[in-house]
Amino acid sequence: MRFCLPLLFLLLPFALLAQTGSITGKVARLDTKTALGKASVFLSNSSYGTISNDDGTFTLNGLKPGQYQLVVTMVGFEDFNQTVMIPRDPKEPIKVNAELMPKVTELHEVVITDPANWKQNYEKFVKLFLGESNNAKKCKILNPHEISLVYRKSKQTLEGWSNDFIEIENRALGYKVKFMLKSFSYDEINNIISWEGKVLYTEMPGSASQKKTWEAKRNDIYYGSNMHFFRSVQNAKMSEEGFVTMILVRKSNPERPPQEIIVKRIKQWERINTDSANRWKQLYNLPKYEESLQRQPLKETDFASATNQPGIFAISFPQYLYVMYTKKRENMDFKDIYRPLDMPNYETSIITLYKPYALFDMNGIIVSSQSTLFEGTWSKNKIAELLPVDYVPGDMKIKDDHL
Repeated sequence: MRFCLPLLFLLLPFALLAQTGSITGKVARLDTKTALGKASVFLSNSSYGTISNDDGTFTLNGLKPGQYQLVVTMVGFEDFNQTVMIPRDPKEPIKVNAELMPKVTELHEVVITDPANWKQNYEKFVKLFLGESNNAKKCKILNPHEISLVYRKSKQTLEGWSNDFIEIENRALGYKVKFMLKSFSYDEINNIISWEGKVLYTEMPGSASQKKTWEAKRNDIYYGSNMHFFRSVQNAKMSEEGFVTMILVRKSNPERPPQEIIVKRIKQWERINTDSANRWKQLYNLPKYEESLQRQPLKETDFASATNQPGIFAISFPQYLYVMYTKKRENMDFKDIYRPLDMPNYETSIITLYKPYALFDMNGIIVSSQSTLFEGTWSKNKIAELLPVDYVPGDMKIKDDHL
């Protein structure tokens, strides 16, 4: 894909974008064309969802502009997935005919484990997936045994998946979350967590005071987040919103062996030779990189551009993108995040590109799969801190459900 268009400078804030759109369609069997009622129809990672009628028809209304993954699921059938783009000025509903194939049982690897091992793996999974923050403490997985987990000792990785939706109650943000976990992986050696799946958010009922508390917490999470950052980039309001970006130059520390070797040697020596183990532990504590900042702040057009796909934008940059949010101070010590001594302790994140560019949409969401890695502040946020892609600060209707 070639990127030859300038960044689009929007004159209106995100919350005031043009009218909302809608999706209509019908769910049917692929083989017999028979209508399927009671199928779940939703836009993944959003709060938009419904159930198909007895005749298979469905409608999703009030959709904010942006790119979404439309998902249709039903017991006994393969999932239906289709990428849809809601334009800024929709002229008519998007029409989708979702034809579902009868499900062929997917055979996962057979893992023989005892209950103690599953419990140990599950406890680690919860800390990695939900997090360990105060928000995470108010989250609960309601059906934990839907999750399959296996720890691969040779690779030092924890892997997981689910065959049905994991149901999560997030009492910190006021959401019920349904998460179809396609894959989860924790690389213990490099301390990298990744997951992929389909998510639907539903507002929890609550009193007016509860909703105000939830809205305040959602706003706090939103401001300074990667969603906030990418929205400010496309609106050309990065500086106004409190973000400063620079290029980080990073090279591997020649005095530090690769992470995999260090971890392997520590495990090799720690039971038989304390001195050797301590030497490798000292190497482990050395900085991974030699780093410096190009102190000239970047403009949006220095690293972002529109693409030839309406509503889709791209970022591309040499080395690494260093992003500071100047309206919040960081309260966690990130050992591997470079911070010059004369620089205030602002929240700081680093974006690594695994591909020459990454794509994001009008909602401020990365839509190119496995294209980026976030370090620093943005890496703290686990499932307990994730917001629907259609979230806009102040969107919640504050009323008492008990009246």
